[in-house]
Parts: sequence; structure tokens; C-alpha cells
Amino acid sequence: MPERSRTGRLVASRPKPVAAEMPPSAEAAPAPFQQTRLLRSALSLLLALGLVLLGPVAAARAVSAADLPLQPPAGHVLDAADVLSRAGNGEIERLLDDFSAERVDARLVTLNRLDYGLDLPTLGTQLLERWSSAPPGGGNPDPLLLLLIDTQTRATAIVAQPPLDRQLPLDLLESTAATTMAQPLRSGDRYRQAVVDALHRLATVLQGGEDPGEPVVEEPVAAVSNIPTREETASSNAFTWVVVLLVVGTVVPMLTWWVFSR
Repeated sequence: MPERSRTGRLVASRPKPVAAEMPPSAEAAPAPFQQTRLLRSALSLLLALGLVLLGPVAAARAVSAADLPLQPPAGHVLDAADVLSRAGNGEIERLLDDFSAERVDARLVTLNRLDYGLDLPTLGTQLLERWSSAPPGGGNPDPLLLLLIDTQTRATAIVAQPPLDRQLPLDLLESTAATTMAQPLRSGDRYRQAVVDALHRLATVLQGGEDPGEPVVEEPVAAVSNIPTREETASSNAFTWVVVLLVVGTVVPMLTWWVFSR
């Protein structure tokens, strides 16, 4: 709108400058140090999530012969599944070491999970080939005797090198693994007991004794029940008694009423 000057003349009015408005995005943009802080927080969160997600995968990683040592370990017990206590480990270590008197290199291997398509006997055979080609200390090693346990499926296996075939036949090894070792595992995950029983049986045969045989499995005794069986129910005359009682319960009150109503 035109305005009047002090002299009374109309003059054009000048538009008032309007402050330039900043876009919301520019006002909300964080400072450089805030951007760095947010980036570090995001990286830390991603790292934590990665550890959480990859942790169970690493723990459940399948095991094959390639994941085991290239040479026989210094000790006779390779408890990769970590199922033996310190006392149990020491007891089994001594029992395995006693086999050296019979010129046998006996060892125990426990695993958490086998690789897909791999079973314990196959893994044992692969370990025999690997460890016999690289004996500890070189020289002419004693034949290997391996006891293996898969803790995930409770599977057991015993394998031996060919020189032991005459002393420890294949049927003895299979029977010891399938019964002597498997029975304590089925009745409560008793890993120490399973290995100790198997070693005692094999040591007896190696020393020229008679095979103690498979463990005796006690059959559970069925509890006595008061509920009759189907055969007992079919052969009983309970239905007849029910009919008689119903008839008596109906006729007797009617006769009583008829007699006293006269």
C-alpha cells in the first residue's frame, strides 16, 4: 500500500524483508560429533547382535575328522564334549594307560555333534588312519584302540587297528559298544560308568580271560493293578447281578406297598 510522506505526497512503500526460513531437515541435522556417536552406537549394536546370533551356531558346530588333532594327543582322553569330571577323567586316563602293558594304545574321544552323513564307526576309522600315520614320538607304535561317544545322540563305537583282530574280534567290539557302553548312557547319561565298564570288559579279554559278556538288563516289574482286564470283565457275571438287584429293588417296594395298603 502507498504511504504518505511528511509533505503529504504518496510514496510507494518498500516491502519488509522476510527472514528466510530454514528447512526442518537443516535444523534437525545433528552436529558432526553427534553423527560419529550415533555411528559408533550402531556398530556396537550390530557387533553385539552378531555375537549373540553366532554364539549358538559355533557351539553346535558339527565335527568331522578334520576338526580333530592331526596327531594323537599327549593324554589318552580327548573329552571334546566336556562331559567328564576331573575325577572321572583321571580314572579313565589311568585305565587307558594300563592297556600299554598289553601293547595297546587305547584312547577315548567324546564329541558333541557329528557332521552330516558321518557316523561314529566311520569317524573312528578315519582317526585310525590319521593317527597311525603320525604316531607320537615316531618309531613302531602300538596298535590303536579307540572308544568314541557322541553325546548328542548317545551313540557309541569302538574301533581297533587290524593287529588287534585276533585278540579283540569285531563282534566283541560291537557288542561292547552297543550294550556295555550304551546301557549306562540310556539309564542316565553316565559317561564315566559307560567307559569304565567297557574298558574292564576289553581288558579282561586282552589278558586272556573269558568275556564277561553283556550287562544284565533288569526288566521293570509291572505294578499290580486293581482294574480288571478285558478278559476278566467278559468272563464275570457282574451284569447278571446288576439285573437281579434292579428287579429286587423294584419288586420288593411294590409288594410292600401293596401289602400295607390293603
